[in-house]
Amino acid sequence: MKHLITRTILVLSLVSLFTDLSSEMLYPIMPLFLQSIGFSTILIGVLEGFAEAIAGLSKMYFGRLSDDMGRRMPFVRLGYFFSAISKPMLAFFTFPLWIFSARTIDRLGKGLRTGARDALLSDESTPENKATVFGFHRALDTTGAVLGPLMALVYLHYRPEDYKTLFLIAFIPAILSVLFTFIIKEQRKALTAIKPATSLLEKFSYWKSSPTAFRQLMIGLLFFGLINSSDVFLLLQTKQITGDDSKVLMVYIFYNLVFALFALPLGRLADKIGMKKMIVFGLVLFSVVYTGMGLTGDFRVVLLLFFLYGIYAAATEGVAKALISNLVPKTATASAIGFYAGWNSICAFVASSVAGLIWYFVSPEAAFICSAGGSLLAAIYLYSRRW
Repeated sequence: MKHLITRTILVLSLVSLFTDLSSEMLYPIMPLFLQSIGFSTILIGVLEGFAEAIAGLSKMYFGRLSDDMGRRMPFVRLGYFFSAISKPMLAFFTFPLWIFSARTIDRLGKGLRTGARDALLSDESTPENKATVFGFHRALDTTGAVLGPLMALVYLHYRPEDYKTLFLIAFIPAILSVLFTFIIKEQRKALTAIKPATSLLEKFSYWKSSPTAFRQLMIGLLFFGLINSSDVFLLLQTKQITGDDSKVLMVYIFYNLVFALFALPLGRLADKIGMKKMIVFGLVLFSVVYTGMGLTGDFRVVLLLFFLYGIYAAATEGVAKALISNLVPKTATASAIGFYAGWNSICAFVASSVAGLIWYFVSPEAAFICSAGGSLLAAIYLYSRRW
């Protein structure tokens, strides 16, 4: 195991850990903060939808730009820096345009770094151990998602509703992550096999020049993205079942803990049995979870379902990127992952909007059952592909 995890992989994973710790300190309390400064539910939805759209488009653009330039680290450093400075911005002013700017800078930072960072992880691994490497990275990244909410809960227990100070505290691990990126020394390589984009529009699409296997994988994953709504709906359903905010936060932390613990083992297993099989297994689990959330009223069942949901995430998130990097030329890794991550963000926005409409006009149960059925269709499609 030791020889698989190079210095670059370890440092990138620690960078993600500190960044996620910072972001997840704020995730559970962000809606509460926005409501406390006068944001309506509709305005919160518009803010998050706009932020995700920015993230999606920038992932595609900067992923392709990284391949065109043959550089990774400038995009990684600037991306993490943007996300870091967005944290204290929220502590200084509270008028809507400033809040929109802070969230946009944060999401733009994510878009800047995603394709280039994942291309670095791919370059540091081999086709035989790639899912293990991406699993290791996801494990440390998600460890931050466990520690962040716990730290926020402890702080707010002693300082209730002191959100602004929490934003300043979150800046500390965020800026540490930026400093860690300077440990990485990028080896300059000529990435000339991919034809540079000649227009602005080309930088947003890798589809035209991509291999057939990549396109088939994208059809399955992006169809799944169109039914994979925000985790907020799972948490809302948990609140309806339990009526207890603390239990909602507990299952969220529990889910991230399971995700962190299983990301590496399932990544290693994916390298042995095949990444496509692992993704299909994850999509079937997703269907089980969403069916269960639509039918149960028992908190003990909810805990079991969030355990399975953590397994699903560990089986798919890092493994999908590892599989993508194996299906495309090495010189197009950032473009391919940026294309997937970008369109997946846009699909998630559509999925959440549709789920919200079904939830409001039909029922929460209908929203969950629709997602469960769509996930099974995606699993069947991917299982039937032969690469």
